[in-house]
Amino acid sequence: MQNAAFEAAGLGRPYGRQLVHPEELAEFFEYARENLAGVNLTVPHKLQAAELSDELTPRAEACGSVNTLIISDRRIIGDSTDGIGLEEALKYCFNDTLAGKRIVFCGAGGAARATAVHLAGCGVQDVSFINRTLSKAEELSALCRTLYPDVSGVCTTFADENDVEMLLESADYLIQATSVGLKPDDPSPLAGKFFHPGMKVKIFDTIYHPTALQKIAAANGIACVNGMEMLIRQGAASFELWTGVKPDLSAMRRGFEAGGDGA
Repeated sequence: MQNAAFEAAGLGRPYGRQLVHPEELAEFFEYARENLAGVNLTVPHKLQAAELSDELTPRAEACGSVNTLIISDRRIIGDSTDGIGLEEALKYCFNDTLAGKRIVFCGAGGAARATAVHLAGCGVQDVSFINRTLSKAEELSALCRTLYPDVSGVCTTFADENDVEMLLESADYLIQATSVGLKPDDPSPLAGKFFHPGMKVKIFDTIYHPTALQKIAAANGIACVNGMEMLIRQGAASFELWTGVKPDLSAMRRGFEAGGDGA
């Protein structure tokens, strides 16, 4: 995906992939400092990367998460493009604005943390959370409200079915931000009984292959897309940070599809 963007811009194929275990991340940062101009990184490194960076951009500092490194003169700046990736994907996929909308996140872990704070700053009415651990949802909700006091929100657990039903019935967007669905046989994080034809909610599943939730949405005629466009958009934002050039999104989509796994 990224090399497709580099090639389209006449910059060759400089993007590579390297497996780095959590205990190796600090050592990798020193390697990157000396040898690389930029890095994308993903789970489980995003929080530790924020601690290891020499400097954080305001949006990375706000969410405490880093997925992009910009390296110049041996100095590493940590940034987070996940939020802008989700924002742009929602607008593109659903041809809609976020202003005044009610957003519900399924999950309150790393993926939600990197994106919920950003969406809270996009003029939405409220950002709510359904999560297994209530305290974790409340912590993230409090962070959103601290940064954006005009944004309201509700926190509940998967076990509180009345609250779950209430949130889904009133939501404009459901963002599925858990890891449930990464395995082919994973169930939906939210049971099919919560969904029915005629619901106004639109579903964005951050996982970019077919999942049980996506199948439930299709069976009920609910607008739903997978995470492909978010992955492309966050990658495009990283590309522009590194190069100062807006990438060819069509080329990135072709690269994604050719790669098969989105890498």
